Amino acid sequence: MRRIILTTIATLCLAGTAMADPVLGTWKTQPGDDGAFGHIRVAKCGDAICGYIAKAFNSAGKQIESDTVGKRMIWAMQADGDSTYSGGKIWAPDRDKTYNSVMELNGSRLVVKGCFFGICRGQTWTRVSG
Repeated sequence: MRRIILTTIATLCLAGTAMADPVLGTWKTQPGDDGAFGHIRVAKCGDAICGYIAKAFNSAGKQIESDTVGKRMIWAMQADGDSTYSGGKIWAPDRDKTYNSVMELNGSRLVVKGCFFGICRGQTWTRVSG
């Protein structure tokens, strides 16, 4: 009986770590006003979700060097269930501003919004890899 209980507990623990949050992966941003865009790597950071700029691209789609690569863009995001996330912050590199943020996952699209005093702006990102 003891062996069955220990096996069950071990299985549940492994299943929990294997079930990754569906938002994790790499996402392509929408182009900015200048046509440039980036790839954001979304990962677990402790018990929250965070995202870092993994790559930068010019308007022609060519990967470029940028001082924003490696910078944190999303942090402290919490999963609310039903594919929604809130409570986090997002840094907008084009304006060098930080906003309260919410996200909503819909298949291979991630709607990301940054809000300040009830005024929000956002983008729809597309999944690059999972």
